[in-house]
Amino acid sequence: MTKAPYKEGSTEAPTRHALDWQSPDFYDLPLVEAEMHRIFDICHGCRRCFNLCDSFPRLFDMIDNSPSGELDSVPKARYGEVEAACTLCDMCFMTKCPYVPPHEFNLDFPHVMLRYRAARAKAGHKDFTAGQLAEMDRNGRLAGPVAALANWATDKSNPVTRPLMEVALGIDKTAGLPKFHGKTFVAVAKAACPPVDPQAPARARKIALFPTCFVNYNNPKVGAAALGVLAKNGIAPKVVYPGCCGMPFLEQGDLPRVAAQAEKLAKTFRPLIDEGYTIVTLTASCGLMLKTEWPLILPANEDVKALAKAVMDVDELIVDIAKTEGLAPGLAPVEGGVTIHLACHARAQNMGAKGAEMLRLIPDTKVEVVERCAGHGGTFGVMKKTHGLAMKVGKPAMRAALKAGTRHLVSDCPLAAAHLVEGMKGLAEAGQTVPAAPEHPIEILAKSYGI
Repeated sequence: MTKAPYKEGSTEAPTRHALDWQSPDFYDLPLVEAEMHRIFDICHGCRRCFNLCDSFPRLFDMIDNSPSGELDSVPKARYGEVEAACTLCDMCFMTKCPYVPPHEFNLDFPHVMLRYRAARAKAGHKDFTAGQLAEMDRNGRLAGPVAALANWATDKSNPVTRPLMEVALGIDKTAGLPKFHGKTFVAVAKAACPPVDPQAPARARKIALFPTCFVNYNNPKVGAAALGVLAKNGIAPKVVYPGCCGMPFLEQGDLPRVAAQAEKLAKTFRPLIDEGYTIVTLTASCGLMLKTEWPLILPANEDVKALAKAVMDVDELIVDIAKTEGLAPGLAPVEGGVTIHLACHARAQNMGAKGAEMLRLIPDTKVEVVERCAGHGGTFGVMKKTHGLAMKVGKPAMRAALKAGTRHLVSDCPLAAAHLVEGMKGLAEAGQTVPAAPEHPIEILAKSYGI
């Protein structure tokens, strides 16, 4: 049989292979580097991703400046420089690469970066500080009771503690860090939920709200806004928080920890799914984990598979309600307009620009869209060794947001929104509007409802 010729680019929807993370070969560094070499050589011949992040310019510069001008003269010891600039945003796979599966080149750049990171971690090359920052539930439980003290110590205006943290922990003293709250969102929701409109069109919906670790410990007002909007639309959700989705562990290449979180959370949600509940997430990265990453890590787990089909992003839910039952009346214009940053992990969910679509339901309100990476990438945005790069990558998005000139800046990624606002403050020229604080799209909808 004659083999079909190579196709220049895939004309089919991208698919992803399960991660074979339980195989010893997955962590075999020479095997990982061989796969990186194969993929890097394809990237070198294409270069379509040159403007996405710093991984690709680093790779192409390494090749162009090598003795032969080809990958074969780049030492494999330098491959880690490419991985170090990757935030696992998935944009190269989802929006740019023409050679992802089912194309025969079978290229998955983010997952080979993840595999390299996992192999290095398995060999003992771990970043202590990044590992400690990844312990979201532990940190939230410890910091909550002493929130005022924790926030004072981590505030970047603190001239004593932040320089010490930079020297001792490698956390950039100019990087903003999330604030903690004395009461978790779960506690707030249990104490007082808004009254539900029993006549609203969407009253039959059964929703379980997964607040995510960030909303639970760091920004409960996002959860409160979601509760208010859902109540206005006839929904009294169950608030369920079994623990962090494991995205911070994924960033560190700690796949066993991610798998453990996936098993635990999926088992908790399964009875609700069987009762017909939709699981709604409030942070883009967590939605991506539940929908996509968990099924690739535990492809045989029935609870994980059921959960992946039952998950919706909160913006996605509101748009679906608007199209199906119709939203409750009462939306009013939001003064000053809104700029929405389309978070990479929201885009990677392949659901469309639901945040922007939701905001455009608000009457007579300017909605501007920024579709560039914010550059934050979790711990990538706060560590001394990568904070400068995070700011560099985010500058085009920051400038676009400043040009939009709106009063509000929102993103489904809370860290990205905060990163953008901080960067905008440094870039703003006289007369340009800088939002007072980063927000979530659901907070804008709540403002529109007068909540």
